[in-house]
Amino acid sequence: MTIDEASTRYNIPLDILREYESWGLCGAVKKVMGAWQYDDQDIERLSMIMTLHDIGFLNDEVESYMRLSLEGESTEAQRLHMLNKRRSATLDEIHFREMQLDRMDYLRHKIRESNKGGSRL
Repeated sequence: MTIDEASTRYNIPLDILREYESWGLCGAVKKVMGAWQYDDQDIERLSMIMTLHDIGFLNDEVESYMRLSLEGESTEAQRLHMLNKRRSATLDEIHFREMQLDRMDYLRHKIRESNKGGSRL
């Protein structure tokens, strides 16, 4: 299938398809009459790329992860380290947002209390 067909059928943004092509990670992708042709294995890789982007990996991290993935089982520890690092960063973001919510709730509470007592905040 062509780049446009893959984009439409699997809802993959064209910029991600072009990124994939530029990395040279394409398996059996061949140019036929000037257009890249994707097979099922390419679609699986692209699905992984989409997932990595969705969980917050940057472009260079996605490329590194995919290159490691293509090397096979010998890189499992490196890939797991990358995922654990991203997970830790995500948890840090969640904790930060929870603290922000706590502060907002405190201010909301103070406003409600001030409305009862007449003082302003």
